[in-house]
Amino acid sequence: MSMDKEKQLRYDKTYLSMANEWAQLSHCERRKVGALIVKDRMIMSDGYNGTPTGFDNFCEDEEGYTKWYVLHAEANAILKVASSNHSCEGATLYLTLSPCKDCSKLIHQAGIKRLVFVERYKDDSGLQFLEKAGIAIEQIEN
Repeated sequence: MSMDKEKQLRYDKTYLSMANEWAQLSHCERRKVGALIVKDRMIMSDGYNGTPTGFDNFCEDEEGYTKWYVLHAEANAILKVASSNHSCEGATLYLTLSPCKDCSKLIHQAGIKRLVFVERYKDDSGLQFLEKAGIAIEQIEN
């Protein structure tokens, strides 16, 4: 492994570790997911899965199913950038769980060019879409 690849891997693992810390802030019981958006070695945004601002922090209904309006970690991180004067164009997204198909559309449209994740989501159609869109994808397991 070249020094540049080795250095990048160290950064990738560190950012994934930080995304995992953000995941711990989630109030969701079924699964906690964290995200970081990094551009030019600067953390631009962060996010975790949870309910929209102003809603109770309960992600699951009485039967244990995730409520339909819960935002995914990557959506929250992208929306934070959208409400700023920054751009995700060319950024890397770090996720503790690979994205669903709906979030994959947001990732592509936001201009994110690289995705690094830890765990693969059961439905990999989001990853297939991102691959087709030309986004570099890398899984780094703990």
